[in-house]
Amino acid sequence: MELGKEIKQSKFKNEYQKAMLNVMYTGNWVNAEHARFFKNYGLSPQQYNLLRILKGQHPMPASVNLLIDRMLDKMSNASRLVEKLRQKKLVERKTSETDRRQVDVILTEEGFAILEQIEQDFGVLEDNFKKLNEEEVIFLNKILDKVRG
Repeated sequence: MELGKEIKQSKFKNEYQKAMLNVMYTGNWVNAEHARFFKNYGLSPQQYNLLRILKGQHPMPASVNLLIDRMLDKMSNASRLVEKLRQKKLVERKTSETDRRQVDVILTEEGFAILEQIEQDFGVLEDNFKKLNEEEVIFLNKILDKVRG
């Protein structure tokens, strides 16, 4: 649906303001869809993001600083997220062998298993973007990269 109808606003200062609001509104909508999806697995989108980072690092452990650098949501508290994932037995924390001040995080078998399960169902989230053809998706990615660039 068109932004103006969604937020019940017929006029915008200009198209730049409308675009900024549209990106914010759409981002919030996507975040809500992700939160609803991951809730089925007892995870938050931020926890899922950490699990994916750890899977990409495997078999090497990841420091909390590495996780922070790679996280999509830079406002998240990585240490708190790691602790919640540890309590769910999806990750393990160990003192680094090379630096006793550093904590290394690794994915457990349970962590791999839940990622596998999510991977099978993940297409549901991608379906939201299937309204676009591949050329449009490529263009959208270029535009979003340009906005941030």
